[in-house]
Amino acid sequence: MIKSPLPLLGFAAYSGTGKTTLLCQLIPLLNAQGIRVAVVKHTHHDFDIDHPGKDSYELRESGASNVVIASRKRTAIIIEHPDNQTEPSLENTLKQVNIESCDLILVEGFKLADFPKIELHRKALNKPYLYPTDKNIIAIALDHTLAENKKSHDSNQAPTQLGLNQPHTIVEFIINNTLQRASS
Repeated sequence: MIKSPLPLLGFAAYSGTGKTTLLCQLIPLLNAQGIRVAVVKHTHHDFDIDHPGKDSYELRESGASNVVIASRKRTAIIIEHPDNQTEPSLENTLKQVNIESCDLILVEGFKLADFPKIELHRKALNKPYLYPTDKNIIAIALDHTLAENKKSHDSNQAPTQLGLNQPHTIVEFIINNTLQRASS
């Protein structure tokens, strides 16, 4: 199990299920409860948060391996990786989180990593469930009812079921099952 200095909860699902959409609904609800949230997102796509013509872009393009951009409103850290680097691990990515400014880390992606997760499942996508082969899935948020004959591989029962379109219920689950357990 991945060790984290803060409570850690992932959201695992196939592409197109709505992980980011759900997180964007959950974060304001958690903030309203006084819970400061950090998000770690894994992507398989190349991305750039910097653009040509910006000073930070020019500094990075000139060869800086790390560029930190800071203002009174936000700080961004850009770390260049060699083209042949393997995919980043969740453990190494978590080291980038400023733990003093948050109470909970939510993770999108890193679906194969060993840490507690909520699976998201949409019937219309016709994808298999993840929970039967992932012992770390503690709940499943669905837009349908999980068939009674579906069983978890090591507990003879399916994980806790949550409504995918009921973010308030998912927040309750996070508070009761991730935050309260971490504090006890």
